[in-house]
Amino acid sequence: MKRLLALTASALCLGLSACATDGSRSEPTYEAAARNELVSTNYRAADVLLGQLRNLDNEGPMLVATLVNIDALERSSTLGRLVSEQVAARFAQQGRAMVELKLRHTMYMRRTEGELALTREIAEVARQHNARAILLGSYGLSGDMVFVNLKVVQPGNNLVLAAYDYALPLNREVRSLLGLPG
Repeated sequence: MKRLLALTASALCLGLSACATDGSRSEPTYEAAARNELVSTNYRAADVLLGQLRNLDNEGPMLVATLVNIDALERSSTLGRLVSEQVAARFAQQGRAMVELKLRHTMYMRRTEGELALTREIAEVARQHNARAILLGSYGLSGDMVFVNLKVVQPGNNLVLAAYDYALPLNREVRSLLGLPG
């Protein structure tokens, strides 16, 4: 009888483990979403930039441009747009005036690319808003990482006021935001 129970338990364990590896996954929970590190990683990057800008005056708003793929500067992705949005949100939370370019009808925008602007056009928008700086950046893919470069640049003379580099894991989530297969 004990032997039969042991065999039944072993078969049950094997069956359960087969179910766990059949490729199906359970839906994410709110708790798992709250533990997600993408937002906090981008907020930390924004905090580093803000620390570098601490000695600069906070007069005049900042523009935000979508992060672009470093290998194709005219293209972005959901990841590039999301990182820009999250970093801009953190700047606003810390008291920086941020100009939302998506609300401009005259801004050069591609529906799938975000706020990618021609250099002369971004300079004109900066002038119209009396913007003191532009938050911009790029990302590049490696085998298992996405390297992100963020900069705060002064319009007109292109002087870099702050810069920060960091890496994101090229996991399933980030692959999805880049539009890459799982």
